[in-house]
Amino acid sequence: MASCLQVSMNSLLPRSSSFSPHPPLSLNSSGRRNLKTFRYAFRAKASAKIPMPPINPKDPFLSTLASIAANSPEKLLNRPVNADVPPYLDIFDSPQLMSSPAQVERSVAYNEHRPRTPPPDLPSMLLDGRIVYIGMPLVPAVTELVVAELMYLQWLDPKEPIYIYINSTGTTRDDGETVGMESEGFAIYDSLMQLKNEVHTVCVGAAIGQACLLLSAGTKGNRFMMPHAKAMIQQPRVPSSGLMPASDVLIRAKEVITNRDILVELLAKHTGNSVETVANVMRRPYYMDAPKAKEFGVIDKILWRGQEKIIADVVPSEEFDKNAGIKSVERV
Repeated sequence: MASCLQVSMNSLLPRSSSFSPHPPLSLNSSGRRNLKTFRYAFRAKASAKIPMPPINPKDPFLSTLASIAANSPEKLLNRPVNADVPPYLDIFDSPQLMSSPAQVERSVAYNEHRPRTPPPDLPSMLLDGRIVYIGMPLVPAVTELVVAELMYLQWLDPKEPIYIYINSTGTTRDDGETVGMESEGFAIYDSLMQLKNEVHTVCVGAAIGQACLLLSAGTKGNRFMMPHAKAMIQQPRVPSSGLMPASDVLIRAKEVITNRDILVELLAKHTGNSVETVANVMRRPYYMDAPKAKEFGVIDKILWRGQEKIIADVVPSEEFDKNAGIKSVERV
């Protein structure tokens, strides 16, 4: 780092009145050769430069430090020791730590296989598998995303099926408070009806209100439900009227009744029940587990690995009694 000082032979040899810088004439040839070898070795060592480790030319700290060591080595000698300040930082006009260059070097060395762009979000990854997941109440943002995904999947391939997984409380929250208009559910329903693709609907968790309508609107034979999922149909709720005048509240009430009648007709169409039957069960919240939903016509199959084969292999009670030779006696 610091330049080597040229030192004369006189300063290294012991000083005395009887000493002469020239070798005495009485030395033999062997002594003269040894002294000459010593002089050559010392001169070569004095003229040699101290080896410096390779430095990063992009590192401003090391570059400045090397420049000062080569031009003004006295600045680096006899420096006061201060444990609170990192060494050699005071040579800068505006001291800066070298964390940023070090981080850049580490990112190049150790993270070279990481993707250059951020990974896609989870809905996009599901969309690549032709899966649309409805996992929130039907608010405008959810409706916008679901309708856009359905349109995109039909444009991508109008022959491949689309899978819709539903875990939604419809246009209300779980406590019954209205969070969206009934038109949000009808918008998704109308989009489903316009699709050329087969639509496979699966209930995972809950399908309440408008979400139950979407569950039943799948292609017949491809409407599924998990064994512990719940479905529920209920009348639409009147949104909060706030400080509306009585006439406006009446208008809203009429609109809710219209939406209720439409919902009853659509559920009757997809479940195979009569309008009167659906209207009667919808007077109060009507909960259905998986077997009850299948019996009501909301779904076609219950997704339980191995369960359907077991149920299919079970012999009905009448056939079992007949095969066992048991005769049933009808009571008069």
